[in-house]
Amino acid sequence: MRSRGLAAATVLVLLALLCACGYGSRRDQGYDQAPVAAGAKKTDGLDAVTIGYFPNLTHATALVGVERGLLQRELGGTRLRTAVFDAGPSEIEALNSGSIDMGWIGPSPAVNSYVVSGGRSLRIVSGSASGGVKLVVDPRKIKSLGEVRGRRIATPQLGNSQDAAFLNWIAERGWKVDPQSGRGDVSVVRTDNRITPDAFRSGAIDGAWVPEPTASKLVAEGGRVLLDESALWPDHRFVITNLVVSQRFLTAHPEAVEAVLRGSVRTNAWINAHPDAARATANAALRRLSGKALPPDVVAPAFRSIRVTDDPLAATLAVQAEHAVRAGLLDRPDLRGIYDLAPLRRVLAAEGGPTVDDAGLGIR
Repeated sequence: MRSRGLAAATVLVLLALLCACGYGSRRDQGYDQAPVAAGAKKTDGLDAVTIGYFPNLTHATALVGVERGLLQRELGGTRLRTAVFDAGPSEIEALNSGSIDMGWIGPSPAVNSYVVSGGRSLRIVSGSASGGVKLVVDPRKIKSLGEVRGRRIATPQLGNSQDAAFLNWIAERGWKVDPQSGRGDVSVVRTDNRITPDAFRSGAIDGAWVPEPTASKLVAEGGRVLLDESALWPDHRFVITNLVVSQRFLTAHPEAVEAVLRGSVRTNAWINAHPDAARATANAALRRLSGKALPPDVVAPAFRSIRVTDDPLAATLAVQAEHAVRAGLLDRPDLRGIYDLAPLRRVLAAEGGPTVDDAGLGIR
């Protein structure tokens, strides 16, 4: 017991140090995976397009599209370059500074950037993934949803999509938590996803509301899924990842944006048609980016719980923003104009796909 307590204390100190130094915010790759076809015409006359994404299965479209060269193929003679991030704010900073042109990212950072910029920073131009978020707990300590009260539960980051969802779930149960400090009827511990399994193993936290593959990593450590967030949503679908573009780049290079969208749509179609091969491809990409592939007992359930989709599920983004407002993380935002789905609709029409809706939040 004394060793376990020391291990937990060590993890807590480590977490504090990591937060203080901004650990895990960005990994610049400058990675060019697929060859540019000889003699291919440049898209929009561009030498390169730079995209950002996370080394995370919820960014499966980017992982697979880059790894298999599907995105590069649509850009022709324009080189695809990548930058890999571990946190939404750093990717948004890169997008706003022009270091990247487009990026796969969660809904909360996109909303925050749009609101803070007065609606001038970005547009959401496509969906990418739904689901893949779970509340996993130590079954020795928590056996029911009611027993979450009084426990230490991790979320990935203050104000991110999972943090807002968990705070909203807490509020709906009538419990009180200060949104900034995380103190209250539940202790909300903001923890980098790469550290969460160690914190869970040591007993520093009792559970976590986290995306895949972190959720399946906790299950492999002996955790139990107490709640799948998809159960809280109509049709079990809610946005976890979107594709965004800076407004400057969208205005200047619409053909390049449409080429990336075409690559995204075709990548999602390939993933849905070849789920086993797609899982292996995504895991190979994670091995390349992190130096270590996910074990079979983690990658298989994690990949199954994520649904790639071209639909941005705009109505669920509006609900998620409302969750953040109710949790005290965000003033009520004006999200009108955050979507520009016209390029995606053109691509989907050409591919014979269904239309998509912007829930009244598209540009006019």
